[in-house]
Amino acid sequence: MSDNKRKHSSIIVDGVEQAPSRAMLRAVGFEDKDFSKPQVGIASTWSMVTPCNMHINTLAEAAAEGADQTGSKSVIFNTITVSDGISMGTQGMRYSLVSREVIADSIETVVGAQGFDGLVALGGCDKNMPGCLMAIARLNRPAVFVYGGSIRPGKNRTDVVSVFEAVGQHSEGKITDIELIQIESEAIPGPGSCGGMYTANTMASAIEAMGLSLPNSSAQEAVSKIKLEDSRAAGEAVSNLINLGIRPRDILTKQAFENAITVVIALGGSTNAVLHLLAIAHEAGVDLTMDDFERVGKRTPVLADVRPSGNYLMSELIEIGGILPLMRTLLEKQLLDGSQMTVTGTTLEENLSSVQDYPEDQSIIHTFEKPIKKDSHLRMLYGNLAPEGAVAKISGKEGTIFTGNARVFDSEEDAMKGIMNGEIVENDVLIIRYEGPKGGPGMREMLSPTAAIMGKGLGDKVAFLTDGRFSGGTHGFVVGHITPEAYDGGPLAIVQNGDEITINADSNQINLNISDQEITSRRKEWTCPKNTIEKGVLGKYRTLVSSASKGAVTS
Repeated sequence: MSDNKRKHSSIIVDGVEQAPSRAMLRAVGFEDKDFSKPQVGIASTWSMVTPCNMHINTLAEAAAEGADQTGSKSVIFNTITVSDGISMGTQGMRYSLVSREVIADSIETVVGAQGFDGLVALGGCDKNMPGCLMAIARLNRPAVFVYGGSIRPGKNRTDVVSVFEAVGQHSEGKITDIELIQIESEAIPGPGSCGGMYTANTMASAIEAMGLSLPNSSAQEAVSKIKLEDSRAAGEAVSNLINLGIRPRDILTKQAFENAITVVIALGGSTNAVLHLLAIAHEAGVDLTMDDFERVGKRTPVLADVRPSGNYLMSELIEIGGILPLMRTLLEKQLLDGSQMTVTGTTLEENLSSVQDYPEDQSIIHTFEKPIKKDSHLRMLYGNLAPEGAVAKISGKEGTIFTGNARVFDSEEDAMKGIMNGEIVENDVLIIRYEGPKGGPGMREMLSPTAAIMGKGLGDKVAFLTDGRFSGGTHGFVVGHITPEAYDGGPLAIVQNGDEITINADSNQINLNISDQEITSRRKEWTCPKNTIEKGVLGKYRTLVSSASKGAVTS
């Protein structure tokens, strides 16, 4: 076999000098014949930390079989994962976005050190998925991503967001202690990622649209025969990519990212897609900005009636065919670029050519004639409160314009106490600041407070602003990623209780309704909060991380 297919592994195992390397590899299962094969790393995010990833070891083994059966030699290795759902609302959530960088760095480290010629990366939760993609783009060796798959619904079509919202309902006396425990006990029945169009399913769909996973990989249940087959096929596909010489940056073009944005919007996906796609594009050397989301959003309708803003679960979308029929329709409407290469070795258009329509009686995916929203629910807002931009998730159900008075908190914990104590009332603009990438540090997600607001029946009566992030399970009138963040002296830092704020998702504006003179005066009085975290991974992150408007990357 030519060294072109073993560009990296040949350096590790060929020649007399590398006898010690071969000796160590023999101990982990290599035979003589394996040293002449391309080596494929299988990056597994298996962990018993979270149900999202508890089954991925089985999928990794299937991917390894697929690679081995098609002329490569697989090597399984692990990287970390943390659980957003478990750490949500606590100081532990500071580590969530940080874990994305750790995962990308760790995969790069192993693949680079071991000289793997190709890579299959398997992810099943919010941050390990973009972390895998960032490493794939950075390494630029033939690679395929495998999504771990969606969880099956809990009893009465419940999911993890049902539990978060039940907390708010409980505080209002709408459900009893016993009812809360019952929802808690039945909402998450086993392995798989959270069951709505939250961040995991959003990113899985985006990755498939970009061409870095096999067709239909995003729309399979975690515990299913088809997911095992998908994993095995991914191992086969990476061997094919090595043979063809197709690398990730051949696939990750600007047009591929625009395809991903289009699919995310059509599905009503998570605001986190903005942050993660910007980060992946950065690693791929693609010039992607928030303005690209706005431009693509003007031409793309929201078509999927899925949670959190809609009615249906991912498992129900899977039953009618997943996202492939939707992508074929978007292609026919010339909203996708079908000429883009994918990990199948063929183009997106070729992959979609034999896809069948959705069943006629389905009601999950709307038509272009009767969309849920005629343009994007993801709004890139600018104004004197967000000079570098902010990301809003406006489904339209809440309206598109909100004016109210600020109710300011300097941490998520303080805000949560205020919500649960009934301090937030109709027409308030709830602000949680100093929770950005540097300020947190770590840019925590805010599902606990938003879910509590929904549970209290205030979802369409208050707005919520933060320099932190929102979970993919969030809905309501919410604006996150406000930049510059408060910790860097952004305008959010000088907002005071009672200030009037206007959010306009029609003109894409977010403004603090006070005079420029008053803004200047307050800026002079502002001082940065004391830095209480200087060491460890959070300290490193605070030192290195960029603005959320640039993807909050550290490289």
